Amino acid sequence: MTHETDAATATPPCSLRARRLGIDTHHEPVVVLRADSPVVRAEGFEAHARIEVVGARASIVATLNILTSGELLGPDEVGLSEAAWRRLQPAADERLGFRFARPSDAMSHVRAKIFGSPLREGAFEAVIGDIVAGRLSNVEIAAFLVACAGGRMSPAEVTSLTRAMVHSGARMNWPQALVVDKHCIGGLPGNRTTPIVVSIVTALGLVMPKTSSRAITSPAGTADTVETITRVDLDLEQMRRVVDSEGGCMVWGGAMNMSPADDLLIRVERMLDLDSEAQLVASVLSKKAAAGSTHVVIDIPTGPTAKVRSPEQAQSLLRALGASARALDLKLVGLVTDGSQPVGRGVGPALEAHDVLRVLANHPQAPDDLRQRALDLAAAVIELGGLQSGAAARELAAQALADGRAWRKFQAICQAQGAFREPGVAPFQRPVPAPHAGRVQAIDNRLLARAAKLAGAPHAPTAGLLLHAHVGEHVERGQALFELHAESQGELDYALDFVRHHPAIVHLEQA
Repeated sequence: MTHETDAATATPPCSLRARRLGIDTHHEPVVVLRADSPVVRAEGFEAHARIEVVGARASIVATLNILTSGELLGPDEVGLSEAAWRRLQPAADERLGFRFARPSDAMSHVRAKIFGSPLREGAFEAVIGDIVAGRLSNVEIAAFLVACAGGRMSPAEVTSLTRAMVHSGARMNWPQALVVDKHCIGGLPGNRTTPIVVSIVTALGLVMPKTSSRAITSPAGTADTVETITRVDLDLEQMRRVVDSEGGCMVWGGAMNMSPADDLLIRVERMLDLDSEAQLVASVLSKKAAAGSTHVVIDIPTGPTAKVRSPEQAQSLLRALGASARALDLKLVGLVTDGSQPVGRGVGPALEAHDVLRVLANHPQAPDDLRQRALDLAAAVIELGGLQSGAAARELAAQALADGRAWRKFQAICQAQGAFREPGVAPFQRPVPAPHAGRVQAIDNRLLARAAKLAGAPHAPTAGLLLHAHVGEHVERGQALFELHAESQGELDYALDFVRHHPAIVHLEQA
């Protein structure tokens, strides 16, 4: 929590001089005290305690680490992580005070949920409010996420969580009565249809202010991919100017304080490798509502190794999305699509961006599966937006792509967001050859995505892998099944070791 200091939060009598440690702890503020510090002895602090740090202008709640040896800190100093320093912004030689943080009332709701009690909307508002204010640690946020996972949320609770997340940040309003959007549930490597869909539908006159998240458990999110081509960290006013000019945008929602709780939850979900249905629904719809969307198409790839593994699970998710969307006055259409194998060739931010650009530019080597999926989704958005219906909607989308209108619109949006640039290429590349001749019977989406992540994606933008064979294709012995791309030799070796121990990433029938 950060707030202005007043008489009630005046600096406690025992204080220390602030020192910036330059340690990245993501969003969670961390402070470091020496074990022999008089503050530690006087207050009885222990490692990992939640303490309030009081400065001249603001105070925060932070997690305490204790230094037991070494010269990192002087006897009269307290060390601040980057997150703690940003929130406090202490002046030169400013002295900070310390005391135990008041227990968060929100944790009583989390504990109730852990033991199976349903929560009301006010409880979710309290929990989300404390997450955004910084009063909950990563451990406490993880407890909340786990308590809400595994089918433990009723439809009413999911809607309440979604509303609380919308209320936690800014919300856009547009003059148009109809504002379209689309979202993919994820779990399918290379399925980067959003930039293509945005370009098609805005070229046809629909308004589509697309905000996207970064990757949670995948090798790339839409924001990660588009960032290799243009700027995505626009603020609200910059986003509005782009949409007013071009009818759409492709930006990172986290830069605009829209549903800020979602980005904080995503960071902890990434550490847990968790993406529950309830949180997924709240994440998707809170961002759509906050962006001012009125009509939304949801892509649900379904397959044995996708995030959604069965048609039954897809329908369950679609029902949950539909129930919360109705409560938020969003018109939602869901498409259950083929998630049995990766889409396109690239897996990783820049590699997926190259595929997107080839499709938009009608390049002869553009992956046709990505083109067809994008046209299907664009047709659904066009129909939802009332321009055409059925086969005519898909034909309208195909014409806008084929005649170059979508490509020109994409370039215009990129220029409006800052610039257009070609994605880079990784300096370290290594093909993974077929051990024998045969037909590709299956590709494990999860293992393939894991290999791309170990190669460095999405944090290294040019890292990932390039797929050379899809299901049903015949390969010869020694022919490349896929090619690993990395920005360092160490990451390439790490990914290669994983591939060697998981030969079933691409399953070949014996010739």
